[in-house]
Amino acid sequence: MTIQEMKQLKQERGYTYAQIADLSGVPLGTVQKIFNGETKSPRYDTLTALERVFAEPMVVRETSAYGAERKPGTYTIDDYRALPDEQRVELIDGYFYDMASPTTFHQLMAGEVYRQVANYIMEQGGACTPFISPIDVQLDNDEKTMIQPDVIIVCNPDQIERRNIMGAPDFVLEVISPGTKHRDYITKLYKYEQAGVREYWIVDPYKKRVLVYFFKGEVSPAIYPIDADIPVNIYEGKLTLKFQQIAKWAVSES
Repeated sequence: MTIQEMKQLKQERGYTYAQIADLSGVPLGTVQKIFNGETKSPRYDTLTALERVFAEPMVVRETSAYGAERKPGTYTIDDYRALPDEQRVELIDGYFYDMASPTTFHQLMAGEVYRQVANYIMEQGGACTPFISPIDVQLDNDEKTMIQPDVIIVCNPDQIERRNIMGAPDFVLEVISPGTKHRDYITKLYKYEQAGVREYWIVDPYKKRVLVYFFKGEVSPAIYPIDADIPVNIYEGKLTLKFQQIAKWAVSES
């Protein structure tokens, strides 16, 4: 893939230089110089790292509910529900994305967040309901997207159906895994904001940080070290999640 092709994809997908640097591991200054044309002959390993950012998503090609392979981009929730139980995927805009089984430390981190949120809601007699993965979320209320966030909070009980959550949760948290980094940092960030999620957290045990997007506030995320006490915006800071124990598991994960 040429630099010009990557520039075109950057424009089409709305990637920022910071997102490309995060996903590729290439320093931000180097990314900017390459895309601005200041660096004429980037190193081969740098180009390879950048190309991975723009690679097409992995699509699961399974026999659909209709008995034949479907064209990627046209899969529906019926196809999603027809997959074998052991086939872990997410459906986003008609594309299937593979989901590897989470590690034990990944589950511990998500579980600790869920525990703190659930305890707070119970103690306060709150009306919202927390969920931990696996939980299906029909994000856009359409037939082309079904995702499984790590932790969510739903404040409208009408969204909670027997098989899945309908529509955007109020709060979503994703713990980064090597295979989901691109999806969580870019694809899901865009989808969550467009769908009406109020707050989105990205817990990155590899970069030792937590990104907090409050879509009703600033465009840029607040960035915290992974051992910080972090306020939850949808509760106006009355709920603060303590990440000291999570930070210990993050060291083990990375």
